Amino acid sequence: MLVSATKNSIDGVPEREAGRLRIYLRMLWRDKLAFVSAIFVLLAVLSALLAPVLFERPATTMNLMMRNAAPFQFDKDWMFILGGDTLGRSVLARILVAARNTLLVAGVAVFASLIVGSLLGLVAGLRGGWLSTVIMRSADVLMSFPSLLLAVIVLYAFSPGLVSVVAVLAITRLPVYIRTVRAEVLEIRERVFVTSARVMGAGFGWIITRHILPVVTPTIITIATLEFAFVMLTEASLSFLGLGIQPPEVSWGLMVAEGRNYLASAWWIAFWPGLAIMLTTTSLNLLSNWLRIATDPRQRWRLEMEKK
Repeated sequence: MLVSATKNSIDGVPEREAGRLRIYLRMLWRDKLAFVSAIFVLLAVLSALLAPVLFERPATTMNLMMRNAAPFQFDKDWMFILGGDTLGRSVLARILVAARNTLLVAGVAVFASLIVGSLLGLVAGLRGGWLSTVIMRSADVLMSFPSLLLAVIVLYAFSPGLVSVVAVLAITRLPVYIRTVRAEVLEIRERVFVTSARVMGAGFGWIITRHILPVVTPTIITIATLEFAFVMLTEASLSFLGLGIQPPEVSWGLMVAEGRNYLASAWWIAFWPGLAIMLTTTSLNLLSNWLRIATDPRQRWRLEMEKK
């Protein structure tokens, strides 16, 4: 009997998780803008994963007969449906391949700043004292400089490249997570369930993993989604200025920079990658708004309520 009860409790965990996933998917479907945004972001991620393997050749092979080829020429190769660039390379293929570097830089930078910033925020909120003061004053110093300006200065002083861009963007975005997590922890640690766990002898690690992180995580995920869009725009700005991704690598910001001198004669070289940046950042902002509502029990009813 005990074995049967234990088996049911173990088997119930994935069932509860699957049920929770179905609830979130249902809420996502009811918010049509968020649903379309999620589909677009998924397509961008799939492009970043598969395009370098499938479209590397048309993205790098020069075809002077297709130099500055206009878009929507249906009698030409379908890879040139969005036109050709100044060296006769497919703009569509380059956009798909460039998604890898653009999303990789933003993803790694956001993940690194999320992990380090959240840990520092937890320490500052739970420990207090001189350690909290040092962490928060360091965050204030970083926030006193505009992140784009600080990135330009650092990358101008050092050699620009993929690793340098990721490191600079991750460091400049640390204060956002530090201050947010610390503010959340200062409020949560005074709640009854945390005080009860401390009185019952729960350790520091147990309180963090079982009582604080589950409450803080939705806020962190929402902020990370917004930060992903912001970091993408920052990377595009740095690449446009020549301080980000360097040729022969390609990113959406670098493609816009390559086409800026041809706006009068071949506008599509800069327009399509710029449109990709705009659609991706807009989709991420809409998703972050949906996440904020879906993870807040006080506002979730807006998405759970059946539409008449």
